[in-house]
Amino acid sequence: MLFIETDSPPPFYQEQLTAAKREQLDKWFIGHRTQRYYLKRFAQFDKQGYLSPKWHWAAFFITFPWLLYRKRYMDAIVYSVAGWSFIQLNIAIVLVIFEFVAMSYIPDAYQMATRLGIAAMIWLFWASMVARWTDAYYYRMARREIADAVDDHPRDDNAQQAHLRREGGVSLFGLGLGFGLFAFALLVIKVQFLPIIAKPKANEILFNAYDLTKTTQNRVAVIYQQTGQCPIDLPFNIDDPQVLVRIDTQVPGVPKTDCAVIGTIHDVKFPLRYLNEQTVAFYHVEDGDSWQCTSSLNEKLAPPNCSTD
Repeated sequence: MLFIETDSPPPFYQEQLTAAKREQLDKWFIGHRTQRYYLKRFAQFDKQGYLSPKWHWAAFFITFPWLLYRKRYMDAIVYSVAGWSFIQLNIAIVLVIFEFVAMSYIPDAYQMATRLGIAAMIWLFWASMVARWTDAYYYRMARREIADAVDDHPRDDNAQQAHLRREGGVSLFGLGLGFGLFAFALLVIKVQFLPIIAKPKANEILFNAYDLTKTTQNRVAVIYQQTGQCPIDLPFNIDDPQVLVRIDTQVPGVPKTDCAVIGTIHDVKFPLRYLNEQTVAFYHVEDGDSWQCTSSLNEKLAPPNCSTD
């Protein structure tokens, strides 16, 4: 689509056709959907005698479904395999270069956003290139199919019409298939790939929550042993914006305790928002000298030796 001839005259142009006959053939190929739009574009290309870039919104946002909608099935396969692979290769190359050259100058908090921004800019660039040449591409397809119809059936209008309606027009099934494949790809990303990316970060957050809560509990345990009272107002600094630690005399789900240190996870962004408001707690067993651990996390995520609520 991006490597279209801009020669004069346009490719597959049938000079022997009258304007009325050419328009009729165009209508058969385009179909009823957005016919006026494409007839205007085709007339512009015919008049100027060469192909030039125009803007096409549908191709910018949904190139793959648009190709299937316009029955360009083989081109859709080529675009999805070769086109996406080429875009991904460019993203990978640029990210690797940027990682070694400039990423060290970016604060840690903005590095992931920077990577996503670079990938988005490359993707938008190629989407813009496709959108600029889509009308020229579709015109070329129309002229090719019209040339085939005229050459194969020079005096049979019915056969020409059947050929162009078969090769042109639109397919609602193709449009639905395109969006269905997009939905399937998003589902695979969510179910298979997001957990792979998110798991190390989740483990880091859970470790910090456990470690900070346990460290605070060790300090509280010493004070409790010396004074016999729970130091609810004990001042302490927690240098982690995603973990809130507090001292209390009650823990949800624990019937008998007189002192507890509770670490609560909060302000975690997608795709780990499910960790928000989850807790890890160390509580003193009332009428005893031991401290126990409990957690609102499920068995897979809860720290070792911490029972779930």
